[in-house]
Amino acid sequence: MDRLPRIAERHPAARLILICCAVVAALMGLLEKTAPGAGGQLEITVVDRDTGKPLPCRMHLKNAAGRPRTAGRAPFWNDHFVFPGKIMLRLPVGNYTFELERGPEYVVRGGYFTINNFADDTKLIDIKRFIDLSKNGWWSGDMDVRRPARDIELLMAADDLHVAEVVTWYNDKSNWGSRKPKNTLVCFDGNRYYHLMAGGHGRDGTELLYYHLPIPLKTPAKNDLYPPTIQYLLKARETPGLAVDVTRPYWWDFPMLVAHGQVDSVQVLNSNLCRTGVIADEGEGKPRDKRLFPGIDGNARWSQQIYFHLLDCGFRIPPSAGSGSGVAPNPVGYNRVYVHVDGRFNYESWWKNFRAGRVVVTNGPLLQPTVQGHYPGHVFRAEEGKELQFEPILTLSTRQPISYLEIIKNGRVEHSLRFEEYAKSGRLPAVEFKRSGWFLVRAVTDLRGTYRFAMTGPYYVEIGYQRRVGRQAARFFLDWVRQRAGQIKLNNDKQQQEVMEYHRKARDFWQDILSRANAD
Repeated sequence: MDRLPRIAERHPAARLILICCAVVAALMGLLEKTAPGAGGQLEITVVDRDTGKPLPCRMHLKNAAGRPRTAGRAPFWNDHFVFPGKIMLRLPVGNYTFELERGPEYVVRGGYFTINNFADDTKLIDIKRFIDLSKNGWWSGDMDVRRPARDIELLMAADDLHVAEVVTWYNDKSNWGSRKPKNTLVCFDGNRYYHLMAGGHGRDGTELLYYHLPIPLKTPAKNDLYPPTIQYLLKARETPGLAVDVTRPYWWDFPMLVAHGQVDSVQVLNSNLCRTGVIADEGEGKPRDKRLFPGIDGNARWSQQIYFHLLDCGFRIPPSAGSGSGVAPNPVGYNRVYVHVDGRFNYESWWKNFRAGRVVVTNGPLLQPTVQGHYPGHVFRAEEGKELQFEPILTLSTRQPISYLEIIKNGRVEHSLRFEEYAKSGRLPAVEFKRSGWFLVRAVTDLRGTYRFAMTGPYYVEIGYQRRVGRQAARFFLDWVRQRAGQIKLNNDKQQQEVMEYHRKARDFWQDILSRANAD
């Protein structure tokens, strides 16, 4: 700054230039102070109410018109961003509303603020955890995450998620190319795990997710029916520990895949269910009867009913849950599955217990069930002629008002309680069995505009040491595979026969199941 006057002394013409520059600078400063919308900044720090430590979290920030706002380089998707506990918001002048969340085990904090010109403020917000399910052995996971790998750790921490399956390839497209990550399974924070080699296989009539493959499985374009899907599954099965998840129960090929033993789990809670709404149609799947499954929850009820039919045919396939974040508008972990792990928790123990069906799926209420000290997936056995009675014990926590709780027995509502009834006693009715069957517990919220519920994995009952096989459920799937087979039309006769052979075997499979039915 000292050099400028000296330059002006040696060069008188420069003095005029300096004066003009000073005037322009002053005018620019005045304009900045008076220009509308110049804006200001607000530094937000989020801490745990009990410990005072900073908390990674998710923010839904909207301006006065209700439009979502981004926040610099903070990972943003649809209507929210995440940050590691502290963030500087630089915003235009105006009024703003926000919601802060950290998964379903923390209280939601909402509020508003105003940004004035040249505002430079700070705000401290505390968030309280009202339940810690991991202390009781329940660990959360999201089976369908489609966000950039670089953001996964912050996304998981911000929603207090412990396991994430990150979809990094889909059909013949891969995020990696020849740059396969050195470590596909990553642990951070001591108890959070994500796997970077989950992949999607979308065909006309189905969509599958593959877990634990060492490299992407290159599959054909979405609308191809040839080669048959089963051939790719058989190739993938060469990998020990492979798991295959069906992203919708109503995909046209679902009963065919079940018949060939290629389904390890099914997303009863899938990305059709969103934080602020639902996708209420079945797309390329088997459509529901909207007279039987009307309204905003019809699609979800249809998914559940198909799953109940599966259980009623004697199958013991666990329900799963996936947010679809990155394709669906959901945050990571919005739809999640809690898995109960006795003893030491890690990625392997989580998957072992998931396969055993010790699960609860939820996008709202938090259920911790036991029956006679056992977790979902347990099989109760008794001699022929013996009657069994079970009273589910439930620890229930929720941020949203719950409308009712139900005990589903053999695909039908056995007991239904308004939440007020349950709150008075804290007990669920007993469920009785004279013959083999299964049961589970479901809780549904009062929330409007979307459908939030929680459902335990099923408990199984074998009286006379045989599984229940329902006649109506078996006929349901038999009719389905016949209907699906009638849709398949390929120009090449040889290819047509090859594809149809898998459907014929599925037809014979369900016909056999029907012939062995031992219940209505």
